[in-house]
Amino acid sequence: MIAAELALLTAEEMARADALAVAAGVPSPTLMENAGRAVADEATAMVAPGARISVLCGPGNNGGDGFVAARLLRERGYNVRLACTVDVVRLKGDAAEMARRWTGDVEPMPPACLDAGLIVDALFGAGLTRAVAGRAAHAIEAANSCGVPILAVDVPSGLDCNTGAPAGPVIEATRTLTFFRRKPGHLLLPGRGLCGQVVVADIGMPPEILAELPCETFSNAPPLWLERFPWPWSESHKYARGHAVVVSGPAHCTGAARLAARGALRAGAGAVTLASPIDAFAINAAQLSAIMIKPFADTAGLTAILSSLHSDADPVLIGPGLGRTDTARARVLAVVQKAAKVVLDADALSAFAAPLTEGDPDRSQELFAAIQAAGRPIVLTPHEGEFRRLFHGLSGSKLERARAASRLTGAVVVLKGADTVIASPAGRAAINDNAPPWLATAGSGDVLAGFITGLMAQGMPPFEAACAAVWMHGEVANAFGPGLIAEDLPDQLPRVLTGLFALAKPAV
Repeated sequence: MIAAELALLTAEEMARADALAVAAGVPSPTLMENAGRAVADEATAMVAPGARISVLCGPGNNGGDGFVAARLLRERGYNVRLACTVDVVRLKGDAAEMARRWTGDVEPMPPACLDAGLIVDALFGAGLTRAVAGRAAHAIEAANSCGVPILAVDVPSGLDCNTGAPAGPVIEATRTLTFFRRKPGHLLLPGRGLCGQVVVADIGMPPEILAELPCETFSNAPPLWLERFPWPWSESHKYARGHAVVVSGPAHCTGAARLAARGALRAGAGAVTLASPIDAFAINAAQLSAIMIKPFADTAGLTAILSSLHSDADPVLIGPGLGRTDTARARVLAVVQKAAKVVLDADALSAFAAPLTEGDPDRSQELFAAIQAAGRPIVLTPHEGEFRRLFHGLSGSKLERARAASRLTGAVVVLKGADTVIASPAGRAAINDNAPPWLATAGSGDVLAGFITGLMAQGMPPFEAACAAVWMHGEVANAFGPGLIAEDLPDQLPRVLTGLFALAKPAV
């Protein structure tokens, strides 16, 4: 299965994976014993030999993992104290058996054993969907205030592993050890920050069971899309590498479109044309060299440029610096109706969003209808503010909202942020986790839209192009480091592409 190592499993899918593993002949106590051993191994890597370790156990299988870890750590010579949220006689199934094998004392919750070198959080695992309350909540608050490292088992207690959101008190882990595959909440914010470093342990689950799960959510990384990456070959020429068109805004808002155009060129498009309003032609022409420029006087003129494209596969990017006027909306609709492939960014979305001024109409349905009628590859790249105004009826986690917006419009949706989610109308989604904070700078989103457009120009499918562009965008920022501004992004891309090329080893 392609990118199987990148699959992210929901709590429901993980429960199904457990059941499939047992059906395949792996006894459930063996899985719990293996999980507890993995926790013990990780704990020994975090503290000195013989250190004091406090293990906090809950009422379910997560607590059972904690009992196993506590027993093994004591056998290895660590000073282990264990507390449980319930009386051990109330434990059931495998957790009850693992508690029986623990021969030490069991302290009540909240414990008095938090003066340790490490706390192991085995209170609640991936199946938790409610807010932690009562004694367990007090234990979480006490553990967080101790100032010592915390190793969370599966997910930090109190965190929804599907959404990355806490419903109440939540463990602030130094490290999280999860099993078989990561969960969406390990990557979505704020969950990612609450998990600390996430380590995945092999606990003996047959890898082939992954094929029996939906696996529609992935971590965004090269194995997800590298096979579709459009490397040039020995007989390539600029026309074979595609032609991208970027539509400029008016004279006072031209920089965003130029940033996007340079991003498309650096991403590999064989040629890039900036379609410029006549009033912006001089300022655009004065600052462009490798990028061609074509003037237009009005929306009809822009449509004529689109009609003159030599290929029926050339993508058009519109939105950066476009404005939110009636003229801007008309140009967006013209592009959606005429272009073979479309990327809508920034003002192309905001111009149709819920009104910023009371009394203005909500034009979102007009845009949605045009996208649906076009029936062509279209990518939308909203940040959270644009998304809320455009898709104001959608709710849920970031992953859920991106998927819902993609189904609603029939377009690939790139919901941007430090945990960017890329969603396709078919339900496939990827969560990105390599973006550094210095990407939060004016114009960086314009460059990202250009990267997507440049990859689509070369024939990369929209979902894969969006995933690749988002990942490259983060890697470029990491390569540059602090002090980054948007102008730096395109010119750092060759460094990232060189690394990708070495990883892909394509025939050229």
